[in-house]
Amino acid sequence: MHTSATNHDWNQATPSSGTRRRWLFGALSLMLLGGIAISIDHARAQTPAPVKLYILDLGQLKSGNPQPLLDGGVTITDMSVVAYLIVHPRGTLLWDSGTIPDALVKPEGTTVVRATVKKTLAGQLAEIGYKPADVTYMALSHYHYDHSANANAFVGSTWLVQRAERAAMFPDTPPATPIDPSVTEKFSALKNAKTTLLDGDHDVFGDGSVVVLATPGHTPGHQSLFVRLAKFGPLVLSGDLYHYPSERTLKDFLPFGGRGNDAQEATSKAKVEALLKDKGATLWIQHDIVADAKLKKSPAFYD
Repeated sequence: MHTSATNHDWNQATPSSGTRRRWLFGALSLMLLGGIAISIDHARAQTPAPVKLYILDLGQLKSGNPQPLLDGGVTITDMSVVAYLIVHPRGTLLWDSGTIPDALVKPEGTTVVRATVKKTLAGQLAEIGYKPADVTYMALSHYHYDHSANANAFVGSTWLVQRAERAAMFPDTPPATPIDPSVTEKFSALKNAKTTLLDGDHDVFGDGSVVVLATPGHTPGHQSLFVRLAKFGPLVLSGDLYHYPSERTLKDFLPFGGRGNDAQEATSKAKVEALLKDKGATLWIQHDIVADAKLKKSPAFYD
């Protein structure tokens, strides 16, 4: 079953003048009857929901072609692989799902081509009291193999996906360059999953605390994630909008350029950079193995 999401203005922090007038009129009316009117929606807009964010360690990747990265100033070319569980009073969201399926991960660790994984996604979820069936929503930043390996395990969740990304994953007619079958088989079950098709940004829980950001370019429907945490503050999970910090400082450095729509990706980067500035948010580059090593992993969490 597919539904289309209505995109709300989650970015609006204060009510409009018309809304304020309606609230004032309602409050005065109730006060005449001896009551007090309180806008629950307004309170929610001002106070972040008690959100928790768990970082799930899903291994690392060796670069397939490190020299261009070294030439661009990247000193460590290995990449971290992570997923995140966001726990909100109205449900849970799993963001990304790793690079090697859990079924292949051995206790001593498993290496497949350039990827090495030592912990399963399901095992880390169980450690904090969750099963895949407990996950309300599942969203992939994009369909690439290092983000979608365990997607089939969450077929019982509602899949949040940009319309263009789903069309690339499950095309109506065979494309000129099809996705590798070894990749598609790992997310094939999503074809019949309960799905919310997105056509832009999407406020997951309706209070502005967790928002899917449409950031196309790397893939047709690539997306990033904004999370507002009460103590840590606002942050953005990059997906593959960036892979290395050098991409932010060297504007013409595109280590993976040409694989998607570079112009579209540049627009998406400008969008996120503006959001970071406007919200005073922190950017977590998901593949930045140096920065990721400094972050606490599940069962610890950020709130």
